[in-house]
Amino acid sequence: MNLIDRVRAILLKPRQTWPVIDAEPATPAGLYAGYIALLAAVPAVAGFIGLSLVGVGGIVSFRVPIVSGLVNMVVGYALSLALVYVLSLIVDALAPKFGGQRNGIAALKLVAYGATAGFLGGIFSILPALGVLGILAALYSIYLIYTGLPVLMKCPPERAVGYTAVVILCGFVAALVIGLATAFVTPGAGPLAGLGAASHETADVTLKVPGTDISINSRQFEQAAQRIEQAQARGDTQAAGEATAAMIGAALGAATGQQVDTTGAAIATEQLKSHVPEAVAGLARQSLSAEGESVMGITLNEVRASFGEADKTIDLVITDHSGLGRVGATAWAARSLEREDADEVERIYRQGSRAFHETWRKDGSGASLLVLLDNGVQVQLQGSGLGIDALRAALPGLGVDELASVTRQK
Repeated sequence: MNLIDRVRAILLKPRQTWPVIDAEPATPAGLYAGYIALLAAVPAVAGFIGLSLVGVGGIVSFRVPIVSGLVNMVVGYALSLALVYVLSLIVDALAPKFGGQRNGIAALKLVAYGATAGFLGGIFSILPALGVLGILAALYSIYLIYTGLPVLMKCPPERAVGYTAVVILCGFVAALVIGLATAFVTPGAGPLAGLGAASHETADVTLKVPGTDISINSRQFEQAAQRIEQAQARGDTQAAGEATAAMIGAALGAATGQQVDTTGAAIATEQLKSHVPEAVAGLARQSLSAEGESVMGITLNEVRASFGEADKTIDLVITDHSGLGRVGATAWAARSLEREDADEVERIYRQGSRAFHETWRKDGSGASLLVLLDNGVQVQLQGSGLGIDALRAALPGLGVDELASVTRQK
């Protein structure tokens, strides 16, 4: 189905279209290239035209400078693409809470196609005075997600309302990241201008989703909003990004029961590299690389290495995030899992303060082991021609105890 037909179908016939989407094979790369990247460009480009070319105001018109507008467009577009994926992780993590089934690709489909109305509603940003129509279009995306959750995430229809409410709450908080980017490139005019500026004391309210153990405290969000406002006033993008990530972390923590500390810098790649040995499980190291990326207080530092001989190989990845990235990276650790079929076994469990995700083939031809350490660092081993016991035995040689004790700089 081509793009136009899919957009028309999901908007006009969502209940009939979701089962079709559920049955379609898909990959994250295919969804991004064929759908998400195209529709996410609509609000980004329209916003640039509206703010920088058309302008805001009546008698006195205000326009964002062209260069700032272009920066705003690019940053907003990039963050939109990233946040679709982060929100899909949240949808996936929440599924067991509402009687659903975890499925990463189904969650990404849900967010991608459910956001269609919101993305297309961004066209109204060409005329800033019509921005309220974009908000109304975004509200229709709530309905799309509501109708899609029972189909893609297999939750009971009667629990879809609560599931939708929590997903939208997390989506609203995540959308503040986009507003944060706008506020920094257009100081004083962005959607976060004035956020948290009120000086009165806000009541401490706890909201509980009926039928679940999920509760969300309003004060956490107000405090994070005030931190964003203060950082914006100082022009401190790092602090503002961290505050926004803390807000999303509070939402995810409340929803999953797994509190995520988003504060502190990511551990430097050189320090991560120091935990890569010359050999693992008797296999000599063949390659080693390190990479770090950082934007708006969100950092990803990653070290990769490969080990092998003949038909036995191990790929090692040590990853650390800061800010929002840590929220998405640790979402899987909020649950437990026992799955087994004729060929494969999968487990997610905790030992003390560490979370483990293991998958292995029963014939010993391959296995993977992912460990989330106490401080948020992830260590992943992917083996070919080796069983899970070999990967478990390799962990001590990576110095995971020392790595888990590394203290982050605040």
